[in-house]
Amino acid sequence: MRTGVIAKKLGMTRVFAEDGAHVPVTVLQLDGCQVVGQRTQERDGYVALQLGAGTKKAKNTNKAQREVFAKAEVEPKAYVTEFRVDADGLLDVGAEFTADHFVVGQKVDVQAPTVGKGFAGAMKRWNFGGLRATHGVSVSHRSHGSTGNRQDPGRTFPGKKMAGHLGQEIVSVQNLTVVRIDSERGLILVKGAVPGHDGTYVKVRDAIKKARPADAPFPGGIKSKSAPAAEQPAETPAEETAPAAEAVEGGEA
Repeated sequence: MRTGVIAKKLGMTRVFAEDGAHVPVTVLQLDGCQVVGQRTQERDGYVALQLGAGTKKAKNTNKAQREVFAKAEVEPKAYVTEFRVDADGLLDVGAEFTADHFVVGQKVDVQAPTVGKGFAGAMKRWNFGGLRATHGVSVSHRSHGSTGNRQDPGRTFPGKKMAGHLGQEIVSVQNLTVVRIDSERGLILVKGAVPGHDGTYVKVRDAIKKARPADAPFPGGIKSKSAPAAEQPAETPAEETAPAAEAVEGGEA
């Protein structure tokens, strides 16, 4: 099992297939997703990678997190989470992921908080039918009705579907297909909708119910360090070039 990545939801668009059909896709961007910590069996009792994405001002980061980022030699991250991995799936601290972590046609699972909608009634929150439009019902047509029982047990059971806070809960969408990869811009286009509003950080990982493609990089698609610049030939001193130039001019004369 390898690690997932943290991506930012940019929004939805469409792409065209080879047969001309349009495919609705959600655009996800890798916003500086890096490894900021490791969890080992010997020290922590489990194996995982701690990832961070985005940027955050140092003055808005608490001291404990600043020390973690300083030790990892990375800038403060806006979003931090962990992914469980196998022992051979650990990556070095500071490694930065690329969109090539996934391949076209692969199935992935996406997890993110849904859009918060505030306080909502039972009809909107739980799809209740509401009370009758007439025959004694007045004012309370959209109420959820009785919530209790008789004298025994004489109380409302926990978990009763009632009006309350709608949205802002963690939801996982499984088996989304990767339609296109843009490694230069760090974009991952997946077919279908993804939870959350635009700008939300989402967790993308290999589908748990589908086999990982054989050509998917293991332990992950990592940005390679830039190669050192090629050595330039040493410039010839001006004193050495002057006589040669004079000789050429003399020959032409």
